Amino acid sequence: MVMQTHSFRPDYAIPPGEILEETLEVRGIKKVEFAARCGRPAKTISEIIAGKAAITPETAIQFERVLDIPARLWLNLEAKYRLRLAEQTEKEEFVKYHEWANSFPIREMVSFGLISKPANQTDAVEKLLDFLGVGSVQAWEKRFHECAIAYRRSPSFQSAPQSVAAWLRWGERQADQIECAAFNEHEFRNALKEIRLLTKERVKVFRPRMVQLCAATGVAVTLVPDLPRTRLSGAARWLTADKALIQLSLRHKSDDHLWFTFFHEAGHIILHGKKDVFIDEENTEEDEKEKQADRFATNALIPYAEWRKFTAGRRLFSKASVSAFAATQDIAPGVVVGRLQHEGLIPHSHLNGLKKWFEWTVKT
Repeated sequence: MVMQTHSFRPDYAIPPGEILEETLEVRGIKKVEFAARCGRPAKTISEIIAGKAAITPETAIQFERVLDIPARLWLNLEAKYRLRLAEQTEKEEFVKYHEWANSFPIREMVSFGLISKPANQTDAVEKLLDFLGVGSVQAWEKRFHECAIAYRRSPSFQSAPQSVAAWLRWGERQADQIECAAFNEHEFRNALKEIRLLTKERVKVFRPRMVQLCAATGVAVTLVPDLPRTRLSGAARWLTADKALIQLSLRHKSDDHLWFTFFHEAGHIILHGKKDVFIDEENTEEDEKEKQADRFATNALIPYAEWRKFTAGRRLFSKASVSAFAATQDIAPGVVVGRLQHEGLIPHSHLNGLKKWFEWTVKT
């Protein structure tokens, strides 16, 4: 006869002491006798039955010998029960953090698929911690505070900290999916030259190629929609000593802004240290490192000497002249328009037809 065994897998946590007490009653074994056969004090058995003491591996082995019930079953029951108690305690603790959870853009995070819709405010706390990759609100506050100290930004920074944290974490999670080589500055500089030529291409062409080229040099590139209460264009930081992250928001949806932001963040990666976190918000006062990144981006897109030749003594810039100059530079005309507007050589309302405009298509 073939004996079949079935694993006991309850869908809820049963106090192991309850199972033990029922087993002893069914078998007619008194607690004092059972304790003696296990070589344990009767008080210990009583405390296990009452849920005051945990079943240790040594005790589980003794239970197996006396009752012929596998030690692993006792230990599984104990582990599930203790986990359930810990979860209940945690949920009670989460009640204090409802206001903290409400400070995040939860509705938008749900719509973007970053978290599933919370059943209640306590569930929102749990889902946010899962998304942020921390074990507690205190751990998040400590990590975010340390990260905030590293932010290179103006005192006039206007974005909501929780929205910024969610946006940065979104980019970090995307970057985790990008396999990168170890960072090589020389190769990254060469990749930037090739990426510059992609400004003329459509999104479906330049985006995967840009990500591929940068990943091969140790830089992950992510495009992440901005969240409510953020005014961010991009960010640059180091995830490890060998892997950097450039995160773009496509906030203004125009190609000139996208490409300037990308090269600006690339400038931070090349020119500045690995400890700072550069978060670039619009309409903020710039410190010297931001100005250096601006100059890097400006010259990388259109060399200064070529720009001076094009703009010197010229007062009128037509669609034809801008397109012709862009062709000589092998760059998108929208980039030229953006620079003319930024330098005040044409109004911001002029020649926008030469720009490419993007819209996010996000699966929800």
